[in-house]
Amino acid sequence: MFKKFAVLFYSIFVLNLMSAQHGEATAEAGSATTELSEKDKVSKENKEFIDHHLLDAHDFTLMVDKEGHHIGFPLPVIFYDNGIHAFMSNKEGFMHGEPTEVDGSFYKLHHEKIYKTDAAGNLAEDKEGHVTSEKVLDLSITKSVLVIILTSIFMFVLFTGMAKSYKKSSVPTGAARFLEPLVIFVRDEIAIPNIGHKYKRFISYLLTVFFFILFLNVLGLMPFGINVTGNITMTFFLAILTYLITTFSANKDYWKHIFWMPGVPVPMKLIMLPIELLGTITKPFALMIRLFANMTAGHIVVMSLIGLIYVFKNVIAGVAFPFLTLVIYLLEVLVAFLQAYIFTMLSALFIGMAVQEHEHEHHAAH
Repeated sequence: MFKKFAVLFYSIFVLNLMSAQHGEATAEAGSATTELSEKDKVSKENKEFIDHHLLDAHDFTLMVDKEGHHIGFPLPVIFYDNGIHAFMSNKEGFMHGEPTEVDGSFYKLHHEKIYKTDAAGNLAEDKEGHVTSEKVLDLSITKSVLVIILTSIFMFVLFTGMAKSYKKSSVPTGAARFLEPLVIFVRDEIAIPNIGHKYKRFISYLLTVFFFILFLNVLGLMPFGINVTGNITMTFFLAILTYLITTFSANKDYWKHIFWMPGVPVPMKLIMLPIELLGTITKPFALMIRLFANMTAGHIVVMSLIGLIYVFKNVIAGVAFPFLTLVIYLLEVLVAFLQAYIFTMLSALFIGMAVQEHEHEHHAAH
């Protein structure tokens, strides 16, 4: 549903840009050109703002003032190119896309990617405008990496303190009052129904991934451009973890049903074999895309609605779009919890399919 919303509001954005270019044809040429330029500029700025909000960054911007100055703090830039190089992102000209000299070589930041360039900052491009210059191995602590580290530390401190409190009393205190129902929910409604009596082996992972995604989703609702779960690299590695746990925990029944499905004619077994093998890959792929697409679409919708206020600049837009933004934003809060639940539930389901024992077949054999 959110992907449809994203497509809808991006379409509105494009249509508005087109109307800005052609809607003033009947007006006087001078005034039409002026208005066109203003609307075109606003639409372009809004699109750049949305793209910037969705992308990772080498600095942490808290806000932007009226003059366009970014207020925030720099982050360490670390990359490999014939050795490890490191400096802070506030190095002169680096964040503005200017060539930066490091140990005799020049590098340039372009769309949050670091390229090797010359002293003039020229980048080679192909016919389609894609940069073909050499890209370095970027190991920087970007905004997303910083948020991941801070979230991990926060979770470690939070749940360590929660565990210690239960040693003193079985009655939850402090943060445990709010977190205990969620822990019980993950155990009783996700782990046990999908995995069965072997759930204790995997409950630690399920709880970790549930709260990790939940906290990152909630942070993504803050107005600081934190979009970690909207980064496909992040969702890829979360899906890979589920895939590895599923694969290495699988029993012989699981592999038997993939490679030589019992009770099926031999010709069908040969047909089903590649399909079942492909299914082991498509499952984590679905996990990756589902989380990435839903969180990214939500951000696009919210930011597009806010941008449309500055495009139309009238009373109706000033009332309607803030109201719609609030409604979508509240829905995003629900989605933050829902996506954490869905990822954890599907992970438990895949793990349960891999470790379950097919008792009916054993009984039939006897």
